Amino acid sequence: MAVSFKSPKTSFFQLKKSPDTQSFIRSPSHRLAVPSTRFTPMAAVSTNQTVGLSETFIRLRKQGKVAFIPYITAGDPDLSTTAEALKVLDSCGSDIIELGAPYSDPLADGPVIQAAATRALARGTNFNAIISMLKEVVPQLSCPLALFSYYNPILKRGVSKFMSTIKDVGVHGLVVPDVPLEETEILRKEAAKNGIELVLLTTPTTPTARMKAIAEAAEGFLYLVSSIGVTGARTSVSDRVKTLLQDIKQETTKPVAVGFGISKPEHVKQVAGWGADGVIVGSAMVKVLAEAKSPKEGLKELERFAKSLKAALE
Repeated sequence: MAVSFKSPKTSFFQLKKSPDTQSFIRSPSHRLAVPSTRFTPMAAVSTNQTVGLSETFIRLRKQGKVAFIPYITAGDPDLSTTAEALKVLDSCGSDIIELGAPYSDPLADGPVIQAAATRALARGTNFNAIISMLKEVVPQLSCPLALFSYYNPILKRGVSKFMSTIKDVGVHGLVVPDVPLEETEILRKEAAKNGIELVLLTTPTTPTARMKAIAEAAEGFLYLVSSIGVTGARTSVSDRVKTLLQDIKQETTKPVAVGFGISKPEHVKQVAGWGADGVIVGSAMVKVLAEAKSPKEGLKELERFAKSLKAALE
């Protein structure tokens, strides 16, 4: 759910632009090209008025609570199940939900989310289909939704059109992991114009001065990557996260959510105890749906798992 840190040359957070990163962003070979698919709209229910990411964190901070932020991949196992999963996660007390748009070259994601993206694309999941689904589902949610997308699909549609489209279906936030801070100006401008909060990421290797600049530019919250590498469940959370949180909070008053490798209730409780304003759980969520015998069973297991994570924050 963030960038690949295999090589300093491709790091999202390098002070200088990288030719490797540039070629990744601009290359036409990385376009999301999948056939369109039809999505059958669900019956509408009473709609809820949701607030944005920043307002959600303000409310939680006043209550002395930490945000629970689950992540799932759109279209895995199918968009109908994704629609139901969003409602399940909302009913389990999610404070923000992060929805990943599947992409053909997800350099930041580990094997679990990569496999989910591959399955979703093979089923014909594309941006238009996701938007059609969200148009029906978002009005039924009580918590805000943040969309996770790599940059090429955004460029392909046009930044302005992309932002206005996700605004129209009620998306509140956007995470784009493969754009260097120096190249976020257009994204930030169009996001602000459409009331979309652009979440930015910082890592364990980000220099303090750069981390401060990222925090100043971020909207909604600052995404702290807990470890070096791609996404994926891990057996433990590095104690380094505690120090990182302390360092970041000396530089910004904006909320900080921690992600990468958080997969158990004890992880959630530990990170919250270290001072995180939010905890993001991704690969473990995706894995629950992927390993279920059926979509129905997957939704039941997702509900059980989400409730256990939420309970750890109570």
